Amino acid sequence: MRSNTDMAAYDGPLSIPTLRAAYAHGVTPADVIEAVHDRIEAVRDNPIWISLVPRDQALARARALARSEAAARSPLYGMPFAVKDNIDVAGMETTAACPQFVYLARHHAHAIERLEAAGAIVIGKTNLDQFATGLVGTRSPYGACRNAFDTRYISGGSSSGSALAVALGQVAFALGTDTAGSGRIPAAFNNIVGLKPTPGLVSTRGVVPACRSLDCVSIFALDCADALEVLDVVAGFDIEDPFSRRDLPTRHLAPGNAVAIPRRSQCQFWDDRDYAELYRAGIERCRALGMEVIEVDLAPFMEAQRMLYEGPWIAERAAAIAPFMDAHPEAVHGAIQITLGAAGAISATEAFSAFHRLATLRRETEWLWERACCLLLPAAPTIYRVDEIEQQPLELNTRLGYYSNFVNLLGLAAVNVPGGMRGDGLPFGLSLVGPACSERALAMLGSRLHAALAVPAGLGGNPLPAPLAEETGR
Repeated sequence: MRSNTDMAAYDGPLSIPTLRAAYAHGVTPADVIEAVHDRIEAVRDNPIWISLVPRDQALARARALARSEAAARSPLYGMPFAVKDNIDVAGMETTAACPQFVYLARHHAHAIERLEAAGAIVIGKTNLDQFATGLVGTRSPYGACRNAFDTRYISGGSSSGSALAVALGQVAFALGTDTAGSGRIPAAFNNIVGLKPTPGLVSTRGVVPACRSLDCVSIFALDCADALEVLDVVAGFDIEDPFSRRDLPTRHLAPGNAVAIPRRSQCQFWDDRDYAELYRAGIERCRALGMEVIEVDLAPFMEAQRMLYEGPWIAERAAAIAPFMDAHPEAVHGAIQITLGAAGAISATEAFSAFHRLATLRRETEWLWERACCLLLPAAPTIYRVDEIEQQPLELNTRLGYYSNFVNLLGLAAVNVPGGMRGDGLPFGLSLVGPACSERALAMLGSRLHAALAVPAGLGGNPLPAPLAEETGR
């Protein structure tokens, strides 16, 4: 219920610059928190949230920020955000979408520490494919998340609730995680931006591991500029995370204007003609922006893609929850049990062979970043209805990772941007993949493609995207 002390209503978009402008004209963070909770209450039929910070507690945080002159100067002052429920928020339960797994987090995850210090306000914990294993958004005992544009269709996963919270205007940004595409595919399916940092750039301390050597904390936002602002806050070395890396300098993309695309024979859309046409339209927007388009052989990337679920990394994923799964097999989603069941058949010899082969594939793909500024791909080959996923949970989930599974294995960065709408009104996303530490340059290019599309992000009511300015980041 709305409190008696904060009756002013905020009914505007929740993009970062829009909120800053509102605060400059007298809107308070408490006004925004009231509006956020009202918006969440209005969409209770879609299981976006697993738990919420109580309204009075969030309002107390908002009022404390407003009383502090120092806080008002912080980079994300008063920005409400969502947290995927495999990321710890001190004092809140972490479930990883498994009620029997639940524990009360005693400390913030590293990314949450940084965001709170920057003035952002946690709204709550969002739904996900259980243990962040899935690209569909339906593998949760808390309910299947539904697409923002058509509830018959999947939201994408595993960071389903986080993407929906942004797309439906409930938060300014959200944190997800991404091992195989979980921070990119839901962004594409809900018409928002998904930024997947280079592995090791953002600490995963305080994150329930899925595949620990590959896991990334990802960012959902309405545009590339907002995503970069959040990345600037959460990125940085963390000595308490053994996978956090010191040696990650910002990298500029290759000189020139070349964008790489796969050979036509390597493109796969599973008969989704709309997605195929929208991808071709994205390529033409690149040309219209003065970029050269070159075809490349995607074979080494595809070989790496297959390794994620056919190689030893499935054993690493199983190891993350093996003690729990052994003790509580009934608590683990059936599709996840089947997926992880293959882990026991992988030998140490096969594991080392795969590690060595992956190192070769990394070397074989490095040349691309000297020729092209990025690899432009569909975020996903198609989208499915919830009932279709229920009928074929494994095969269709596997198809969705066709263009995304290789990115973390090869140590790359990626930014997904909206790429238009199918004839039935469902979103399509473009994925810009680049070398390690190229997030800012990818976002610059992504913002140009997003602006050229001239379609507001999310479900509607948001400002048209604008290209990032080279000097300022906006």
